[in-house]
Amino acid sequence: MSIPSGARTALPQVPEAVHRRRWAILVVLMFSLLIVVLDNSILNVAVKTIASPAPTGLGATQSELEWAINAYTLVFAGLLFTAGLLGDRIGRKRVLLFGILLFGIGSALAAMSGSPGELITWRAVMGFGAAFVMPATLAVLMNVFERDEQPKAIGIWAGSVGLAIAIGPITGGLLLEHFWWGSIFLVNVPVVIVALIAMAVLVPDSKDPNPGRTDPRGVVLSIVGLVLLVYGIIRGGQLADFADPTVLLSVIGGLVVLTAFVWHEKRTSHPAIDISYFKEPSFSAAVAAIALVFFALMGVTFFSAFYMQSVRGWSALQAGLLILPLAAAQMIFAPRARLVVDRFGARVVCTVGMLLVALGLAAFALFDATTPVWVLCVLFFVQGTGMAHVMTPVTVSVMQALPREKAGSGSAVNNTFRQVGGALGIAVLGSVLSTVYRGDIEGHLGALPAGAREAAGESIEATLGIADKLGPAGAPLIAAANDAFLKAMHVTAIGSATIALVGALVVAMFLPGKTLAGQESGEGERSVRAGAGR
Repeated sequence: MSIPSGARTALPQVPEAVHRRRWAILVVLMFSLLIVVLDNSILNVAVKTIASPAPTGLGATQSELEWAINAYTLVFAGLLFTAGLLGDRIGRKRVLLFGILLFGIGSALAAMSGSPGELITWRAVMGFGAAFVMPATLAVLMNVFERDEQPKAIGIWAGSVGLAIAIGPITGGLLLEHFWWGSIFLVNVPVVIVALIAMAVLVPDSKDPNPGRTDPRGVVLSIVGLVLLVYGIIRGGQLADFADPTVLLSVIGGLVVLTAFVWHEKRTSHPAIDISYFKEPSFSAAVAAIALVFFALMGVTFFSAFYMQSVRGWSALQAGLLILPLAAAQMIFAPRARLVVDRFGARVVCTVGMLLVALGLAAFALFDATTPVWVLCVLFFVQGTGMAHVMTPVTVSVMQALPREKAGSGSAVNNTFRQVGGALGIAVLGSVLSTVYRGDIEGHLGALPAGAREAAGESIEATLGIADKLGPAGAPLIAAANDAFLKAMHVTAIGSATIALVGALVVAMFLPGKTLAGQESGEGERSVRAGAGR
C-alpha cells in the first residue's frame, strides 16, 4: 500500500476530525487555564483594597486576607490528584466542564461577598473548580496531539501559565483603578461563559477505556495527606515558625498519611497511580525539578512584590508591568524549547535553564533602593528564559512517561508537585524573609509604645504604616525599614538561588542526555494514519 502524501508517522490514536481542530482546542484549553492561574495572582493586588473598611472594601484583617488566598490554594492542591484520576475514569471533557462552571459560580459569589468569611468560603469553591480544570487541560492536550507534536503543544501550555502569573497583577491593577474590588472576580464570569460554549463545541471527550476498579482508600489518603501537608506549610508561613506544634502536627501528619498512601498503592491490585513510575530516575527527576523551580519562583515572586511596591514605591500596576519581560520570555521560548532539546538533550537544556533561574534569583542579592529599572527587566527576562527551558522539557518527560489513557494521572502528578513546591516556596522563603526582617528592625523600634512596637515589627508594610502615622518624625523609621527589608531580601534571594542550584544538580544527574532523549522520541508505535479511509 502506498503512503499518502503528508501522512503522519505518529501514534494512530487521534481521530482525524479531532486532529484537524487540535490548535483551536489548544486555544480553548489555554483560555481555561489562563483564568484559573491568573485569578490566584490577581488577588494579591487587591488585598489592600479588601482590607479597607466598607464600602471601599470588606475591612478584612491580615489573617482573613491570608485565608482568602490560602483557602483557594488548600482546596486546589488537596484535590488536584483526585480530579486527575476522575478525568481518566469518567471523561476529561465532563470534568473540565464541571470545573470551569463551578469556578465561574464561585467567582460570581466571591464578587458579591458581604464579609471576609463569605469571601473565604467562595474562594474555596473557586479552588474546588480550579482543581478539576488544571489537570484536565493537560490531559486533553495529550489526547488531541500526536506524540511528535506534544512537546510543542506542552510548550505553549507552559507558556500560558507564565503569562497568567505575569498579567494577573496588571489586570488587577487596571480593574481596581476603575471599578470596585469585586470586579477582579466578576470579570471571570463572561470568560467562563465563552469557555463553556467553546469547550462544548470543540473539545472532544476522552477517558481511560479500561479504568479497572476504583481505589477509594487511595483517593481518601491522597486528599487527607495533601490537605494536611499544604495546611501545615501555609500555617508555618503565616506564623514564620515551623516549630509551632500545630505546624509540626499538620506537616508530620500529612507526610505520614502520604507514606501510607504510597504503601497502599504499592500493594493494592487496582492502584490509583502506578508508583513504579517513580522508580525511573528521569521521571522522578522531572517531577522534582517542577517542584524545585516553583519553590524558587514563588518565593522570589513573593518578596519581589514587596521590594517593588514597598521599597521602590511603585503602584501595583507598575510592578505588574515590570513582570512582563518574564511572561514574554516564557511565551517566546517555551514553545521552542523542544527544538533546543532535540539538539542538545533534555539534561543539558534543563540544567542550563535551572542555572539561569538561579542566576536571576541570586541577582536580587545585589539590588538596592536605586537599582535601575532596566536591570530588573533584564533580570526577569533571564528568569523567564530559564523557566521556559525547564518547565517544557520536564512536563513532556512526565506526560510522555505514562500511557495516553493515563494522561489525567500524569497531569495530576505534574500539577500537584508544582502546587506543593510553590506553597513551600512562599511559606519557607517568606518565613526567612520575615525572620531576618524582624531581627534587623527591632533595634529601631525602641522609641515606640509596646503595642505599636510589636505591630511594627510584623512586616515592612506594618512598619511603614506606623511610620506614616508619625509624620515627619517617622522618616528615620522608613529608612530603617527599607534597609532591613533589603537585607532580608538579600538573604532570601541567596536561599532561592540555592534551591534552584539543587534543581540544576538533580536534572544534571538524572534527566536523559541527547542520545537517550532522541531514542525516546523515536520509540514506540510509529505507524501511518490511513488518510481518507479513516
